[in-house]
Amino acid sequence: MNYPNGILTILGKSIKRGQSAEAKFSVAKLHTNTSVDVPVIIHRAKKAGPTVLFTAGIHGDEVNGIEVVRQIIAQGINKPKIGTIICLPVINIFGFINLQREFPDGRDLNRVFPGSKSGSLASRVAYHLMKEVIPNVDYIVDFHTGGANRFNAPQVRIAANNEKYDEFAKLFGAPFVLYSKNIKKSFRNACNNLHIPVILFEGGKSLHIDKHITNVGLEGSKRFLHHLGMLNDTLEVKQIDNHPVFILESKWIRAKYSGMFKPLFNINAYVEKGEVLGYITDPFGKLNHAIKASNRGYLINVNESPIVYQGDAVFHITTKIKADND
Repeated sequence: MNYPNGILTILGKSIKRGQSAEAKFSVAKLHTNTSVDVPVIIHRAKKAGPTVLFTAGIHGDEVNGIEVVRQIIAQGINKPKIGTIICLPVINIFGFINLQREFPDGRDLNRVFPGSKSGSLASRVAYHLMKEVIPNVDYIVDFHTGGANRFNAPQVRIAANNEKYDEFAKLFGAPFVLYSKNIKKSFRNACNNLHIPVILFEGGKSLHIDKHITNVGLEGSKRFLHHLGMLNDTLEVKQIDNHPVFILESKWIRAKYSGMFKPLFNINAYVEKGEVLGYITDPFGKLNHAIKASNRGYLINVNESPIVYQGDAVFHITTKIKADND
């Protein structure tokens, strides 16, 4: 990113090359009239280069993503050899405070972009982010988790038919790459409209921190920065053990009955058609329903709730992968 006179001006801060700063991302106060300022950590190298933004917490209960960005800061991964790295660990601070996915008004921040200056609280936060932060960056790595008790396998989500995105996904090194359309009014879609690439990482579940998922996110971030020539030479880059599986199509297997749920497989497992994936029972010993795989494929999401209702998503299984993954 080329800034006027080499100076990055963001959220009221002017930062020269070789300098570091902490800005404040703030839109509104709590109902107690208490200010809520989210620190935005910015590190600039002396040498010019790309600007990468790491974000998490668009959904306030997705704490595993927030933990990834926290560790990026704590381990000094955000101190670049060239260019600029910006870390915004919690976008939806209001949801994070209450450990809830949405804003206090019930709106999903990831469905109101690019936002409005005079709209709802969520819409104002989206507008503030898109106007004051996003125009300053070249690349974004955005961290998410599965919703509720649905545990996502570590995966990168990108739009199809884009060679640049395919390259980024491969070098990030998550086990799976899921082609998914940019959802209207999502953060990813709003950035795409500005031609800013977004690597969206999904892993784990809400209100939970998983060490393995966190490590995949950290190592992927390091590989991405290394690819851009930005990673500090003091940090080690781990090679990818296996190439990611690129998923063209997938489907949810849903519960046919309400009851107590016991999965027999964890995420990442490869199963055959007809294989028993788990059971739904009742507390009285009358129901014992076997959930079978509808097709052969990888399990990329498993519901970890002990109780499910009829129609609940219990397993997410791949139905079509790229030929070179077979």
